[in-house]
Amino acid sequence: MAAAEFGIIGLGVMGSNLARNVASRGIAVACYDFDARRREDFAAAFATPFTHSESLPDLLNALASPRRIMLMVTAGAPVDEVLQQLLPLLAPGDVVIDGGNSQWQDTERRVGQCAQHQVRFVGCGVSGGELGALTGPCLMPGGAAEAWPLLRPVFEAIAARTADDEPCVNWIGPGGAGHFVKMVHNGIEYADMQWLSEVYLAMRDGAGMDNDAMAAVFAGWNNGPLRSYLVEITAAILAFRDDTGHHPVDYILDAAGQKGTGGWTVRAALAGGQPLPAVAEAVFARNLSALTTMRGQVASRLGRPSGAVLDATALSADALAAAAYCTRATVFAQSFSLIAEVGRAQGWALDLARLAEIWRGGCIIRADFLDTVAEAYRADEGLPNLLLDPAVASAIEARQQAWRDVLVGLISAGVAAPVMSAALAYFDGLRTARGGANLLQAQRDYFGAHTYERTDAARGRFFHTRWY
Repeated sequence: MAAAEFGIIGLGVMGSNLARNVASRGIAVACYDFDARRREDFAAAFATPFTHSESLPDLLNALASPRRIMLMVTAGAPVDEVLQQLLPLLAPGDVVIDGGNSQWQDTERRVGQCAQHQVRFVGCGVSGGELGALTGPCLMPGGAAEAWPLLRPVFEAIAARTADDEPCVNWIGPGGAGHFVKMVHNGIEYADMQWLSEVYLAMRDGAGMDNDAMAAVFAGWNNGPLRSYLVEITAAILAFRDDTGHHPVDYILDAAGQKGTGGWTVRAALAGGQPLPAVAEAVFARNLSALTTMRGQVASRLGRPSGAVLDATALSADALAAAAYCTRATVFAQSFSLIAEVGRAQGWALDLARLAEIWRGGCIIRADFLDTVAEAYRADEGLPNLLLDPAVASAIEARQQAWRDVLVGLISAGVAAPVMSAALAYFDGLRTARGGANLLQAQRDYFGAHTYERTDAARGRFFHTRWY
């Protein structure tokens, strides 16, 4: 008799930890991996309480109906390959969950493909890394809505909990909604990590601080408005010494890796006509960091500005904290505007306040600032931009001079701060009621007869000037 209540396909780090998490909640798990060695290793390490399957039919026979199966395989073609083998074996009403970082458009396609077989497909964003998968991730499921009542008891059991004991999971919406918001979550993660690196560089190369001093600053920030997982681990990384007494951070090559989700987020912003410069600069900064040889060549020929004098006040810990707060707020403003716009275009009816709430625990970008984001969208679910929220606007207004002073100091010293700079440029562009795009439109009309709208005519009427 089938006894398992939940199936896992894919026993890599994330899949095996997620299987252990589910089993730890008293839910019987059947597991399988296409790699025989990986199956054997998992069975040897965790003989109980799992049902260890030797094939897909074995896995399906071990599961109670309707079957709930979570795929923890590499995103892209491998998901389609598993589905191709799995679909003929499934029954109407079964549920397949893709827990990888799949492109949301692929998830939309797979939802439709599975619906033809009366199988319910769910694309679920999973955040929290390997430790989160084991102890409690943030989960962002979306797709076939009929699957949610079947998944909710399991997902709420295994998800992280917020400080007020709320599970960090919510049904996001139909189609690719779950994977879309996870993608933007990763874009925010890119930007947060990059501005933290910029602050580190400002402290190290601008203010001349050592690792222990910087660790103390970040630890202090983690007791205030900047409190977050990424600030917490930054303090821990800078304070850490290995067995030789040295700081490993000093010996790590400064060439950042990436899996592509940041770039997907930027492409989604471009496709939707939404400004997302801070996330874009975070992606480009990783690309630039990979040019290690070229950077060495350029650095040997082009030095920093001669005679630049750093203002110690401008790069004080308090000033940097102010700049960091404003940058984080602006990153979230850009990103939530993107989520809202794509959600409207797709007809997803996204709950932005609830999304901010589930991101408060388990996920990599968890931060106290998300309380502010949730409160803003609870107060006004149609808020056009987070910077219009009175609490956010007031906090930035109190800090923006320090933000500017920090960037003036860094620019003068030749210290790159692409995300903090892009965030400020977005802020200044957004708060400028009449900018300079009228000249740009005139240029377009001059060389291409692209036409323009006029300030003294109704929107939607277009004009052309014979410039020559």
